[in-house]
Amino acid sequence: MERKKALFEAGETVATFTGQAGMVISPEVFAQIRKRLKEGRRPGHYFAPGCCHNPDYTTQVPVLFEDGTYDVMRAMNIRRSGIPGEKRSLIEGIIGAHTG
Repeated sequence: MERKKALFEAGETVATFTGQAGMVISPEVFAQIRKRLKEGRRPGHYFAPGCCHNPDYTTQVPVLFEDGTYDVMRAMNIRRSGIPGEKRSLIEGIIGAHTG
């Protein structure tokens, strides 16, 4: 069986359909962030009763947002976006502070 190619890669900047900027995070970073930061539960996040988060980067994409919250977003509810350098460095700072 052939595995689907990931639609998003860790480190890509994305935006929700409401305009909130974020960055796709790797599985390792997601595991650490999940323990330390709050889930945002913004519109478009992945939700299925009785199902756990299992990011596959095809349908479920973990994203860290500039407000310091994370969500596992549905791939159809985010799009690639170039965000300003200040926002990107802010998000990278949050990752550095909570993964070290």
